[in-house]
Amino acid sequence: MSTQGQLVDALSTDHLHADLKGRSVRGGVVTLTSQGAQFLLTSASTVVLARLLTPADFGLVAMVTSIAGLAQAFADFGLSEATIQRQEISHEQVSTLFWINVGIGLTLMLVMVALAPLLAWFYREPRLNRIASLVSLTFLIGGLRVQHNALLRRQMRYVSLAVRDVTSSAIAVPVAITLAWRGAGYWAIVALPLTFNFTQMALSWLMVRWMPGLPRRAAKVRSMVTFGGNVAASYAIGAVNRSADSVLNGWYWGAYQLGLYSRAYNLLMLPVRQLSAPAGSVAVPTFSRLQNDPERFARYYLRLANLMMWITTPIFGFLFVAAQPVIVLVLGAQWVGAAPVFQILVFSALGQLLFESVIWLFVSRGESGRLLKLLLVISPIIVGSFAIGLPFGIKGVALSGSLVLVAIFPWVLKYAFRGTPLSLKRLGRAIRCPIGLALCGIASAELALRLAAPQRLVPQLLVAALGFAAAYLLSMLVRPVREEAMSLRKLLSELRLTSQSA
Repeated sequence: MSTQGQLVDALSTDHLHADLKGRSVRGGVVTLTSQGAQFLLTSASTVVLARLLTPADFGLVAMVTSIAGLAQAFADFGLSEATIQRQEISHEQVSTLFWINVGIGLTLMLVMVALAPLLAWFYREPRLNRIASLVSLTFLIGGLRVQHNALLRRQMRYVSLAVRDVTSSAIAVPVAITLAWRGAGYWAIVALPLTFNFTQMALSWLMVRWMPGLPRRAAKVRSMVTFGGNVAASYAIGAVNRSADSVLNGWYWGAYQLGLYSRAYNLLMLPVRQLSAPAGSVAVPTFSRLQNDPERFARYYLRLANLMMWITTPIFGFLFVAAQPVIVLVLGAQWVGAAPVFQILVFSALGQLLFESVIWLFVSRGESGRLLKLLLVISPIIVGSFAIGLPFGIKGVALSGSLVLVAIFPWVLKYAFRGTPLSLKRLGRAIRCPIGLALCGIASAELALRLAAPQRLVPQLLVAALGFAAAYLLSMLVRPVREEAMSLRKLLSELRLTSQSA
Protein backbone atom coordinates (compact mmCIF):
# COMPACT_ATOMS: atom_id res chain seq x y z
CA MET A 1 0.00 0.00 0.00
CA SER A 2 1.26 3.50 -0.83
CA THR A 3 2.19 5.97 1.88
CA GLN A 4 -0.76 8.16 0.88
CA GLY A 5 -3.13 5.20 1.18
CA GLN A 6 -1.81 4.38 4.64
CA LEU A 7 -2.44 7.97 5.73
CA VAL A 8 -6.03 7.82 4.50
CA ASP A 9 -6.62 4.52 6.31
CA ALA A 10 -5.16 5.90 9.54
CA LEU A 11 -7.22 9.10 9.54
CA SER A 12 -10.53 8.29 7.83
CA THR A 13 -13.65 7.38 9.82
CA ASP A 14 -16.24 7.29 7.01
CA HIS A 15 -16.38 3.49 7.03
CA LEU A 16 -17.32 3.45 10.74
CA HIS A 17 -20.82 4.92 10.24
CA ALA A 18 -22.13 1.88 8.37
CA ASP A 19 -22.02 -0.28 11.51
CA LEU A 20 -21.54 2.15 14.41
CA LYS A 21 -23.68 0.16 16.85
CA GLY A 22 -21.98 -3.11 15.94
CA ARG A 23 -18.53 -1.62 16.31
CA SER A 24 -19.48 -0.08 19.67
CA VAL A 25 -20.87 -3.37 20.95
CA ARG A 26 -17.93 -5.41 19.69
CA GLY A 27 -15.58 -2.77 21.06
CA GLY A 28 -17.25 -3.01 24.44
CA VAL A 29 -16.87 -6.80 24.50
CA VAL A 30 -13.24 -6.76 23.39
CA THR A 31 -12.30 -3.94 25.72
CA LEU A 32 -14.02 -5.50 28.72
CA THR A 33 -12.23 -8.78 27.99
CA SER A 34 -8.94 -6.89 27.82
CA GLN A 35 -9.70 -5.09 31.07
CA GLY A 36 -10.52 -8.42 32.68
CA ALA A 37 -7.09 -9.74 31.76
CA GLN A 38 -5.44 -6.54 32.97
CA PHE A 39 -7.47 -6.71 36.17
CA LEU A 40 -6.05 -10.16 36.91
CA LEU A 41 -2.50 -8.99 36.22
CA THR A 42 -2.92 -5.81 38.25
CA SER A 43 -4.51 -7.73 41.11
CA ALA A 44 -1.59 -10.15 41.08
CA SER A 45 0.89 -7.28 41.29
CA THR A 46 -1.15 -5.66 44.09
CA VAL A 47 -1.25 -8.84 46.15
CA VAL A 48 2.41 -9.79 45.65
CA LEU A 49 3.93 -6.31 46.00
CA ALA A 50 1.88 -5.62 49.16
CA ARG A 51 3.52 -8.66 50.77
CA LEU A 52 7.05 -7.97 49.52
CA LEU A 53 7.06 -4.24 50.35
CA THR A 54 5.96 -2.03 53.26
CA PRO A 55 3.33 0.72 53.58
CA ALA A 56 6.17 3.23 53.83
CA ASP A 57 7.51 2.09 50.43
CA PHE A 58 4.14 2.75 48.81
CA GLY A 59 3.83 6.02 50.69
CA LEU A 60 7.18 7.30 49.36
CA VAL A 61 6.19 6.66 45.75
CA ALA A 62 2.70 8.08 46.34
CA MET A 63 4.29 11.33 47.52
CA VAL A 64 5.80 11.72 44.05
CA THR A 65 2.97 10.32 41.95
CA SER A 66 0.37 12.48 43.69
CA ILE A 67 2.32 15.54 42.56
CA ALA A 68 3.26 14.10 39.16
CA GLY A 69 -0.41 13.34 38.56
CA LEU A 70 -1.14 17.06 38.61
CA ALA A 71 1.18 17.58 35.64
CA GLN A 72 0.31 14.33 33.86
CA ALA A 73 -2.90 15.83 32.45
CA PHE A 74 -0.85 18.38 30.52
CA ALA A 75 1.33 15.72 28.85
CA ASP A 76 -1.65 14.93 26.63
CA PHE A 77 -2.89 18.56 26.60
CA GLY A 78 -6.29 17.21 25.59
CA LEU A 79 -5.04 16.75 22.02
CA SER A 80 -5.94 13.06 21.88
CA GLU A 81 -9.57 14.01 22.49
CA ALA A 82 -9.25 16.74 19.86
CA THR A 83 -8.09 14.13 17.32
CA ILE A 84 -10.86 11.69 18.26
CA GLN A 85 -13.67 14.23 18.45
CA ARG A 86 -12.86 15.96 15.13
CA GLN A 87 -15.11 14.85 12.27
CA GLU A 88 -12.39 15.47 9.63
CA ILE A 89 -8.64 15.70 10.23
CA SER A 90 -5.53 15.85 8.03
CA HIS A 91 -2.04 14.35 8.22
CA GLU A 92 -0.54 17.82 8.68
CA GLN A 93 -2.83 18.52 11.63
CA VAL A 94 -2.04 15.25 13.42
CA SER A 95 1.69 15.73 12.77
CA THR A 96 1.59 19.23 14.26
CA LEU A 97 -0.34 17.94 17.29
CA PHE A 98 2.22 15.14 17.69
CA TRP A 99 5.13 17.56 17.97
CA ILE A 100 3.17 19.75 20.38
CA ASN A 101 2.63 16.70 22.60
CA VAL A 102 6.33 15.76 22.43
CA GLY A 103 7.36 19.32 23.31
CA ILE A 104 4.97 19.42 26.28
CA GLY A 105 6.16 16.02 27.50
CA LEU A 106 9.82 17.05 27.32
CA THR A 107 9.10 20.32 29.12
CA LEU A 108 7.20 18.59 31.92
CA MET A 109 10.04 16.06 32.33
CA LEU A 110 12.60 18.84 32.77
CA VAL A 111 10.32 20.76 35.15
CA MET A 112 9.81 17.63 37.27
CA VAL A 113 13.57 17.05 37.49
CA ALA A 114 14.11 20.68 38.49
CA LEU A 115 11.41 20.50 41.16
CA ALA A 116 12.64 17.21 42.67
CA PRO A 117 14.72 18.91 45.42
CA LEU A 118 11.74 21.11 46.32
CA LEU A 119 9.54 18.05 46.55
CA ALA A 120 12.04 16.37 48.89
CA TRP A 121 12.04 19.50 51.07
CA PHE A 122 8.22 19.76 51.12
CA TYR A 123 7.79 16.21 52.39
CA ARG A 124 11.00 16.26 54.46
CA GLU A 125 12.14 13.11 52.62
CA PRO A 126 15.48 13.28 50.68
CA ARG A 127 14.86 9.98 48.86
CA LEU A 128 12.16 11.67 46.80
CA ASN A 129 14.81 13.52 44.79
CA ARG A 130 15.88 10.41 42.86
CA ILE A 131 12.36 8.96 42.69
CA ALA A 132 10.97 12.13 41.13
CA SER A 133 13.79 12.29 38.57
CA LEU A 134 13.06 8.78 37.33
CA VAL A 135 9.26 9.20 37.38
CA SER A 136 9.66 12.29 35.17
CA LEU A 137 10.42 10.00 32.19
CA THR A 138 6.72 9.11 32.02
CA PHE A 139 5.98 12.60 30.67
CA LEU A 140 8.24 12.20 27.64
CA ILE A 141 6.98 8.68 26.99
CA GLY A 142 3.42 9.95 27.20
CA GLY A 143 4.08 12.74 24.73
CA LEU A 144 5.45 10.26 22.19
CA ARG A 145 2.39 8.03 22.57
CA VAL A 146 -0.56 10.45 22.56
CA GLN A 147 -1.41 10.81 18.86
CA HIS A 148 -0.79 7.16 17.94
CA ASN A 149 -3.11 6.14 20.77
CA ALA A 150 -5.68 8.71 19.61
CA LEU A 151 -5.61 7.34 16.05
CA LEU A 152 -6.21 3.81 17.32
CA ARG A 153 -9.20 5.03 19.32
CA ARG A 154 -10.49 7.27 16.51
CA GLN A 155 -10.49 4.24 14.20
CA MET A 156 -12.24 2.20 16.92
CA ARG A 157 -9.49 -0.45 16.63
CA TYR A 158 -10.40 -2.09 19.89
CA VAL A 159 -8.66 -5.41 19.24
CA SER A 160 -5.35 -3.63 18.66
CA LEU A 161 -5.84 -1.56 21.82
CA ALA A 162 -6.67 -4.69 23.81
CA VAL A 163 -3.60 -6.59 22.57
CA ARG A 164 -1.38 -3.60 23.29
CA ASP A 165 -2.66 -3.02 26.82
CA VAL A 166 -2.64 -6.68 27.91
CA THR A 167 0.87 -7.17 26.50
CA SER A 168 2.09 -4.05 28.32
CA SER A 169 0.68 -5.31 31.63
CA ALA A 170 2.04 -8.81 31.03
CA ILE A 171 5.54 -7.35 30.68
CA ALA A 172 5.38 -4.65 33.39
CA VAL A 173 3.95 -6.76 36.23
CA PRO A 174 6.65 -9.49 36.18
CA VAL A 175 9.35 -6.81 35.97
CA ALA A 176 8.01 -5.07 39.10
CA ILE A 177 7.53 -8.31 41.04
CA THR A 178 11.03 -9.54 40.14
CA LEU A 179 12.58 -6.27 41.30
CA ALA A 180 10.65 -6.37 44.59
CA TRP A 181 11.61 -10.02 45.17
CA ARG A 182 15.27 -9.15 44.60
CA GLY A 183 15.13 -6.43 47.25
CA ALA A 184 14.73 -3.29 45.12
CA GLY A 185 12.15 -1.87 47.56
CA TYR A 186 10.19 1.15 46.36
CA TRP A 187 12.03 1.10 43.00
CA ALA A 188 9.86 -1.87 42.05
CA ILE A 189 6.77 0.37 42.39
CA VAL A 190 8.44 3.04 40.23
CA ALA A 191 9.35 0.48 37.57
CA LEU A 192 5.77 -0.76 37.09
CA PRO A 193 4.26 2.31 35.37
CA LEU A 194 7.51 3.14 33.57
CA THR A 195 7.69 -0.30 31.97
CA PHE A 196 3.97 -0.31 31.18
CA ASN A 197 4.00 3.14 29.54
CA PHE A 198 7.15 2.47 27.51
CA THR A 199 5.78 -0.83 26.18
CA GLN A 200 2.46 0.82 25.36
CA MET A 201 4.22 3.58 23.45
CA ALA A 202 6.36 1.15 21.44
CA LEU A 203 3.40 -1.06 20.51
CA SER A 204 1.24 1.95 19.55
CA TRP A 205 3.88 3.03 17.04
CA LEU A 206 4.04 -0.49 15.61
CA MET A 207 0.27 -0.82 15.26
CA VAL A 208 -0.53 2.54 13.66
CA ARG A 209 0.46 2.87 10.01
CA TRP A 210 1.26 6.53 10.43
CA MET A 211 4.49 8.45 10.82
CA PRO A 212 4.48 12.11 11.84
CA GLY A 213 5.70 14.72 9.38
CA LEU A 214 7.18 18.09 10.22
CA PRO A 215 4.95 20.55 12.09
CA ARG A 216 3.28 23.21 9.92
CA ARG A 217 1.93 26.60 10.92
CA ALA A 218 -0.65 26.35 8.14
CA ALA A 219 -2.09 23.11 9.53
CA LYS A 220 -5.05 24.97 11.09
CA VAL A 221 -4.82 23.38 14.51
CA ARG A 222 -5.62 26.49 16.54
CA SER A 223 -9.22 25.45 17.28
CA MET A 224 -8.04 21.95 18.16
CA VAL A 225 -5.36 23.29 20.50
CA THR A 226 -7.94 25.56 22.14
CA PHE A 227 -10.30 22.61 22.57
CA GLY A 228 -7.47 20.42 23.84
CA GLY A 229 -6.19 23.13 26.17
CA ASN A 230 -9.59 23.36 27.83
CA VAL A 231 -9.72 19.57 28.16
CA ALA A 232 -6.17 19.48 29.56
CA ALA A 233 -6.94 22.21 32.07
CA SER A 234 -10.06 20.28 33.07
CA TYR A 235 -8.07 17.07 33.49
CA ALA A 236 -5.43 18.95 35.50
CA ILE A 237 -8.09 20.30 37.84
CA GLY A 238 -9.54 16.80 38.09
CA ALA A 239 -6.05 15.55 38.95
CA VAL A 240 -5.86 18.17 41.72
CA ASN A 241 -9.12 16.82 43.11
CA ARG A 242 -7.84 13.25 42.99
CA SER A 243 -4.37 14.03 44.35
CA ALA A 244 -5.06 16.69 46.98
CA ASP A 245 -6.03 14.13 49.62
CA SER A 246 -2.78 12.18 49.09
CA VAL A 247 -0.65 15.33 49.06
CA LEU A 248 -2.22 16.58 52.30
CA ASN A 249 -2.03 13.19 54.01
CA GLY A 250 1.63 12.74 53.02
CA TRP A 251 2.57 16.23 54.21
CA TYR A 252 0.61 16.05 57.49
CA TRP A 253 0.79 12.37 58.48
CA GLY A 254 3.92 11.03 56.70
CA ALA A 255 4.78 8.10 54.43
CA TYR A 256 3.32 5.26 56.53
CA GLN A 257 -0.20 6.73 56.88
CA LEU A 258 -0.13 7.83 53.23
CA GLY A 259 0.83 4.29 52.27
CA LEU A 260 -2.26 2.93 54.05
CA TYR A 261 -4.49 5.58 52.48
CA SER A 262 -3.11 5.20 48.96
CA ARG A 263 -3.40 1.39 48.99
CA ALA A 264 -7.01 1.59 50.22
CA TYR A 265 -7.82 4.16 47.53
CA ASN A 266 -6.03 2.34 44.72
CA LEU A 267 -7.54 -1.03 45.62
CA LEU A 268 -11.02 0.48 45.58
CA MET A 269 -10.38 2.39 42.37
CA LEU A 270 -9.11 -0.77 40.65
CA PRO A 271 -12.63 -1.89 39.59
CA VAL A 272 -13.54 1.73 38.78
CA ARG A 273 -10.56 2.12 36.42
CA GLN A 274 -11.08 -1.32 34.91
CA LEU A 275 -14.60 -0.27 33.89
CA SER A 276 -14.21 3.47 33.22
CA ALA A 277 -11.17 3.03 30.93
CA PRO A 278 -12.85 0.65 28.46
CA ALA A 279 -16.21 2.40 28.74
CA GLY A 280 -14.57 5.73 27.97
CA SER A 281 -12.56 4.37 25.05
CA VAL A 282 -15.83 3.17 23.51
CA ALA A 283 -18.13 5.99 24.66
CA VAL A 284 -16.17 9.06 23.48
CA PRO A 285 -15.74 7.94 19.83
CA THR A 286 -19.34 6.66 19.73
CA PHE A 287 -20.85 9.78 21.30
CA SER A 288 -18.71 11.95 19.02
CA ARG A 289 -20.26 10.28 15.97
CA LEU A 290 -23.76 10.95 17.43
CA GLN A 291 -23.37 14.70 18.02
CA ASN A 292 -26.08 15.52 15.48
CA ASP A 293 -28.64 13.03 16.85
CA PRO A 294 -29.45 14.27 20.40
CA GLU A 295 -32.09 11.69 21.33
CA ARG A 296 -30.00 8.75 20.17
CA PHE A 297 -27.05 10.32 21.98
CA ALA A 298 -29.13 10.41 25.20
CA ARG A 299 -30.33 6.81 24.85
CA TYR A 300 -26.76 5.56 24.38
CA TYR A 301 -25.65 7.44 27.49
CA LEU A 302 -28.50 6.16 29.66
CA ARG A 303 -27.96 2.58 28.52
CA LEU A 304 -24.25 2.85 29.28
CA ALA A 305 -24.97 4.33 32.73
CA ASN A 306 -27.44 1.53 33.45
CA LEU A 307 -24.96 -1.16 32.41
CA MET A 308 -22.15 0.39 34.47
CA MET A 309 -24.35 0.49 37.58
CA TRP A 310 -25.44 -3.13 37.16
CA ILE A 311 -21.79 -4.17 36.98
CA THR A 312 -20.38 -2.01 39.77
CA THR A 313 -23.05 -1.62 42.47
CA PRO A 314 -22.91 -5.24 43.69
CA ILE A 315 -19.10 -5.10 43.67
CA PHE A 316 -18.94 -1.90 45.73
CA GLY A 317 -21.74 -3.04 48.02
CA PHE A 318 -19.88 -6.25 48.77
CA LEU A 319 -16.60 -4.38 49.32
CA PHE A 320 -18.34 -2.04 51.79
CA VAL A 321 -19.64 -4.93 53.88
CA ALA A 322 -16.47 -7.05 53.69
CA ALA A 323 -13.87 -4.26 53.81
CA GLN A 324 -11.65 -5.69 56.55
CA PRO A 325 -11.46 -9.33 55.37
CA VAL A 326 -10.86 -8.13 51.80
CA ILE A 327 -7.99 -5.86 52.85
CA VAL A 328 -6.33 -8.50 55.05
CA LEU A 329 -6.80 -11.29 52.52
CA VAL A 330 -5.60 -9.26 49.53
CA LEU A 331 -2.85 -7.11 51.05
CA GLY A 332 -1.89 -8.92 54.24
CA ALA A 333 -2.30 -8.36 57.98
CA GLN A 334 0.13 -5.39 58.01
CA TRP A 335 -2.45 -3.41 56.01
CA VAL A 336 -5.42 -3.84 58.38
CA GLY A 337 -5.24 -0.10 59.20
CA ALA A 338 -6.37 0.65 55.64
CA ALA A 339 -9.72 -1.16 56.08
CA PRO A 340 -11.73 1.74 57.64
CA VAL A 341 -10.54 4.13 54.91
CA PHE A 342 -11.39 1.54 52.27
CA GLN A 343 -14.93 1.22 53.63
CA ILE A 344 -15.50 4.97 53.78
CA LEU A 345 -14.24 5.57 50.23
CA VAL A 346 -16.85 3.15 48.86
CA PHE A 347 -19.38 5.98 49.30
CA SER A 348 -17.67 8.11 46.67
CA ALA A 349 -16.63 5.33 44.27
CA LEU A 350 -19.90 5.26 42.33
CA GLY A 351 -19.94 9.05 42.23
CA GLN A 352 -16.47 9.10 40.70
CA LEU A 353 -17.49 6.55 38.09
CA LEU A 354 -20.53 8.60 37.09
CA PHE A 355 -18.39 11.73 37.06
CA GLU A 356 -16.19 10.08 34.42
CA SER A 357 -19.30 9.68 32.26
CA VAL A 358 -20.01 13.40 32.68
CA ILE A 359 -16.56 14.17 31.24
CA TRP A 360 -17.34 11.93 28.25
CA LEU A 361 -20.47 13.98 27.58
CA PHE A 362 -18.59 17.28 27.48
CA VAL A 363 -15.64 15.99 25.46
CA SER A 364 -17.70 14.15 22.83
CA ARG A 365 -19.90 17.23 22.28
CA GLY A 366 -16.88 19.54 21.96
CA GLU A 367 -17.86 21.48 25.12
CA SER A 368 -14.46 21.55 26.79
CA GLY A 369 -15.01 25.15 27.90
CA ARG A 370 -18.12 24.23 29.91
CA LEU A 371 -16.26 21.30 31.45
CA LEU A 372 -13.47 23.61 32.55
CA LYS A 373 -15.95 26.05 34.13
CA LEU A 374 -17.60 23.22 36.05
CA LEU A 375 -14.31 21.94 37.46
CA LEU A 376 -13.16 25.44 38.40
CA VAL A 377 -16.28 25.74 40.55
CA ILE A 378 -16.24 22.36 42.29
CA SER A 379 -12.48 21.92 42.74
CA PRO A 380 -12.10 24.35 45.68
CA ILE A 381 -15.06 22.67 47.37
CA ILE A 382 -13.53 19.20 47.08
CA VAL A 383 -10.02 20.26 48.12
CA GLY A 384 -11.48 22.22 51.01
CA SER A 385 -13.33 19.13 52.20
CA PHE A 386 -10.03 17.23 52.39
CA ALA A 387 -8.44 20.04 54.41
CA ILE A 388 -11.37 20.03 56.85
CA GLY A 389 -10.97 16.30 57.51
CA LEU A 390 -7.15 16.38 57.75
CA PRO A 391 -6.83 16.92 61.55
CA PHE A 392 -9.03 13.86 62.11
CA GLY A 393 -6.64 11.46 60.39
CA ILE A 394 -6.82 9.64 57.10
CA LYS A 395 -10.34 8.43 57.96
CA GLY A 396 -11.44 12.04 58.41
CA VAL A 397 -10.06 13.00 55.00
CA ALA A 398 -11.84 10.06 53.35
CA LEU A 399 -15.18 10.74 55.05
CA SER A 400 -15.21 14.49 54.47
CA GLY A 401 -14.29 14.16 50.80
CA SER A 402 -16.83 11.40 50.15
CA LEU A 403 -19.72 13.25 51.76
CA VAL A 404 -19.04 16.46 49.85
CA LEU A 405 -18.75 14.64 46.51
CA VAL A 406 -22.08 12.89 47.04
CA ALA A 407 -23.72 16.17 48.10
CA ILE A 408 -22.69 18.22 45.05
CA PHE A 409 -23.17 15.51 42.45
CA PRO A 410 -26.84 16.17 41.57
CA TRP A 411 -25.97 19.76 40.67
CA VAL A 412 -23.00 18.55 38.58
CA LEU A 413 -25.28 16.23 36.59
CA LYS A 414 -27.90 18.92 36.09
CA TYR A 415 -25.27 21.27 34.67
CA ALA A 416 -23.83 18.55 32.40
CA PHE A 417 -27.26 17.64 30.99
CA ARG A 418 -28.10 21.21 29.98
CA GLY A 419 -28.81 21.45 26.26
CA THR A 420 -29.44 17.69 25.88
CA PRO A 421 -32.57 15.50 26.20
CA LEU A 422 -31.01 14.07 29.37
CA SER A 423 -32.35 14.93 32.82
CA LEU A 424 -31.91 13.84 36.43
CA LYS A 425 -35.29 12.13 36.21
CA ARG A 426 -34.30 10.05 33.16
CA LEU A 427 -30.97 9.12 34.70
CA GLY A 428 -32.68 8.24 37.97
CA ARG A 429 -35.01 5.85 36.18
CA ALA A 430 -32.01 4.27 34.43
CA ILE A 431 -29.97 3.58 37.57
CA ARG A 432 -32.49 3.32 40.44
CA CYS A 433 -32.93 -0.44 40.12
CA PRO A 434 -29.25 -1.51 40.37
CA ILE A 435 -28.53 1.04 43.13
CA GLY A 436 -31.62 0.10 45.16
CA LEU A 437 -30.85 -3.57 44.80
CA ALA A 438 -27.27 -3.02 45.98
CA LEU A 439 -28.55 -1.26 49.11
CA CYS A 440 -30.80 -4.24 49.82
CA GLY A 441 -27.79 -6.50 49.32
CA ILE A 442 -25.77 -4.49 51.85
CA ALA A 443 -28.56 -4.78 54.44
CA SER A 444 -28.94 -8.51 53.80
CA ALA A 445 -25.19 -9.18 54.02
CA GLU A 446 -24.82 -7.14 57.22
CA LEU A 447 -27.70 -9.09 58.79
CA ALA A 448 -26.18 -12.40 57.72
CA LEU A 449 -22.81 -11.46 59.24
CA ARG A 450 -24.42 -10.45 62.54
CA LEU A 451 -26.45 -13.66 62.77
CA ALA A 452 -23.66 -16.06 61.71
CA ALA A 453 -20.80 -14.11 63.37
CA PRO A 454 -17.97 -15.96 61.53
CA GLN A 455 -14.50 -15.41 63.02
CA ARG A 456 -12.22 -16.31 60.10
CA LEU A 457 -11.65 -14.34 56.91
CA VAL A 458 -12.88 -16.80 54.29
CA PRO A 459 -16.15 -17.61 56.14
CA GLN A 460 -16.76 -13.88 56.56
CA LEU A 461 -16.45 -13.37 52.81
CA LEU A 462 -18.69 -16.37 52.06
CA VAL A 463 -21.43 -15.23 54.46
CA ALA A 464 -21.37 -11.70 53.02
CA ALA A 465 -21.56 -13.11 49.48
CA LEU A 466 -24.48 -15.38 50.42
CA GLY A 467 -26.27 -12.39 51.94
CA PHE A 468 -25.94 -10.50 48.68
CA ALA A 469 -27.01 -13.51 46.64
CA ALA A 470 -30.13 -13.96 48.77
CA ALA A 471 -31.13 -10.32 48.30
CA TYR A 472 -30.65 -10.47 44.52
CA LEU A 473 -32.55 -13.75 44.18
CA LEU A 474 -35.49 -12.52 46.26
CA SER A 475 -35.62 -9.30 44.23
CA MET A 476 -36.58 -11.37 41.17
CA LEU A 477 -40.03 -11.69 42.77
CA VAL A 478 -40.52 -7.95 42.17
CA ARG A 479 -41.82 -7.31 38.65
CA PRO A 480 -39.87 -4.10 37.80
CA VAL A 481 -36.62 -5.72 38.91
CA ARG A 482 -37.41 -8.84 36.90
CA GLU A 483 -38.12 -6.77 33.78
CA GLU A 484 -34.88 -4.86 34.25
CA ALA A 485 -32.94 -8.10 34.64
CA MET A 486 -34.53 -9.51 31.47
CA SER A 487 -33.57 -6.35 29.58
CA LEU A 488 -30.00 -6.68 30.81
CA ARG A 489 -29.96 -10.35 29.85
CA LYS A 490 -31.13 -9.44 26.35
CA LEU A 491 -28.35 -6.85 26.03
CA LEU A 492 -25.73 -9.37 27.15
CA SER A 493 -27.06 -11.87 24.60
CA GLU A 494 -26.71 -9.25 21.88
CA LEU A 495 -23.16 -8.56 23.04
CA ARG A 496 -22.28 -12.26 22.89
CA LEU A 497 -23.83 -12.80 19.46
CA THR A 498 -22.23 -9.66 18.04
CA SER A 499 -18.81 -10.61 19.39
CA GLN A 500 -19.13 -14.11 17.91
CA SER A 501 -19.95 -12.68 14.48
CA ALA A 502 -17.05 -10.19 14.63
